[in-house]
Amino acid sequence: TLFRSVTFAVLNQQRSMDAFVRKFCEKYSLPITVSLQLLEKMEKFSFRKGDFLVQEGERNSNFYIISKGIWRGHYLNDGADVSVWFASEGEAVFSSWGYIENTPSLVSIEAMCDSELYGISKAKLESFYASSAELANFGRRLFEQQLLGLENWLISGGSPRAKERYLALLEENPELLQYVPLKHIASYLWITPQSLSRIRAGLGKQKKINR
Repeated sequence: TLFRSVTFAVLNQQRSMDAFVRKFCEKYSLPITVSLQLLEKMEKFSFRKGDFLVQEGERNSNFYIISKGIWRGHYLNDGADVSVWFASEGEAVFSSWGYIENTPSLVSIEAMCDSELYGISKAKLESFYASSAELANFGRRLFEQQLLGLENWLISGGSPRAKERYLALLEENPELLQYVPLKHIASYLWITPQSLSRIRAGLGKQKKINR
């Protein structure tokens, strides 16, 4: 019946929301009650593959949480497209330059597949944080985790640890290979696509031996 169909759709949507909220709380070590309060203040947006939240040289001071899809932060360096990060369901995504200083972004933020985000303006988010000490601590912890993620990327970069970084990336985002071209993953690892192909071939041989 129509009633049962609508009920089933609502339940599926609720399960999806529960999944990304749970991942968001685990990722940033945040209480679920406060996270749900934040989501109530946010607006839902849909994007198609190839859409941008912001392009290099543009401004966007909003803050987003990914409820569905994979996003890539990247910039051009002497004509080369360099991947800085990937983000998926349950992760925060925003332009650091736009949010902190309202200046043009040095990184483009692009959807790797059809995606859904919850977004909020900087003014509304800061008002939310200012409403209590608990919420202010919530905001501080969230941005601390973002900073740690960036520093880990800078420290662990380079070819010697590329295999470990590749495996860690797939563990965090197992669906990455479905949507992200290998050349973008290679640039994130700071290696050539050919080097990544050799790493993948070696892992494939190792799996066959272990069977």
